[in-house]
Amino acid sequence: MRFLFYTHSLISDWNHGNAHFLRGVMREITRRGHLAVALEPGDSWSRRNLIADQGNGPIAAFRKHFPDLQVAIYESDFDHEAAVAEADIVIVHEWTDPALIAELGRIRLKGGRFTLAFHDTHHRAVSAKRDIARLDLSGYDFVLAFGEALRERYLQAGWGRHVHTWHEAADTSLFHPMPEVEKRGELIWIGNWGDDERSSEIMSFLVEPAKKLKLRATVRGVRYPDTALRALRAAEIDYGGWLANAAVPRAFAEHRVTMHIPRRPYVEALPGIPTIRVFEALSCGIPLVSAPWTDAEGLFRPGKDFCMARDGKEMARLLRQLLAEPAFATEMAASGLETVRARHTCGHRVDELLSILAAYMPHSNVERTVTEEVQL
Repeated sequence: MRFLFYTHSLISDWNHGNAHFLRGVMREITRRGHLAVALEPGDSWSRRNLIADQGNGPIAAFRKHFPDLQVAIYESDFDHEAAVAEADIVIVHEWTDPALIAELGRIRLKGGRFTLAFHDTHHRAVSAKRDIARLDLSGYDFVLAFGEALRERYLQAGWGRHVHTWHEAADTSLFHPMPEVEKRGELIWIGNWGDDERSSEIMSFLVEPAKKLKLRATVRGVRYPDTALRALRAAEIDYGGWLANAAVPRAFAEHRVTMHIPRRPYVEALPGIPTIRVFEALSCGIPLVSAPWTDAEGLFRPGKDFCMARDGKEMARLLRQLLAEPAFATEMAASGLETVRARHTCGHRVDELLSILAAYMPHSNVERTVTEEVQL
């Protein structure tokens, strides 16, 4: 089958975590013998910022790290109708221009023979409801929402005819343990500052515990304001700026523990959505301590796959315990890795996607696809 993904960017993961997941899904689709192509706009905010921040080197590095990924950049004169006519499945990310989202739906309604899906991986459905409500999804066969709470929000608001939960996951061909790598630090946190969605949480769950314990700590990410950088320096936390996602597994391997600090909209309005960093960290076999979030869908085994800290004081206690008790840390890391490999790989998500597609595509196409994959 031929998959076409409309992405905000596949090339750039600068403040754009969805690129991680789509890369893994496309690689898995390709591995199974299908064709997967990504389209991204010429004015992609993420790619522009990556180049402004790092130059053109990361663009060449992307091609080197992911030679199996096919991606093209489209401009205003691009023939979208011709592009989708060559596809069996078209999946459109929610950061796509609203006018193009509507245009693709109209092409489908006019008789397009492809299956058309809308893919939402953000909290705008609760934090910027009008943005989503204005989207014309009338021509879309179904919506993919990256959590059950988001799926329910779509159904309640009447956005889309059919909505399916499709969580993110780890690309285990990239994210895996590296026991041969020497530890050089104790704590690493990889995350962007964002739009003040977790500013106080970063201070109370990361900066203050790291300062109290005098940890050899590193922070990687972008969009940190001067006030945040001063706080990191005061706590003697190394700040390294942007880190390509392909380099993250080694960064995890060089440290003894990591943490998860969820954004406030997910905690308050979209429980059950951990975002992709949890999947990736556990897939690398590093112990993880999380600030509070509700695992409403039972994705993991909190307390076994990772530790949950109710406040900064408990975060410091758990970090101290994991660093002082290697056996405890090893057991937790192994448990988290086991859960990801059993339930949360990009291979699992491609299986789920094909199962969803079976209800919307011609029976003969899906039956042939399933038969071919069984033979593989």
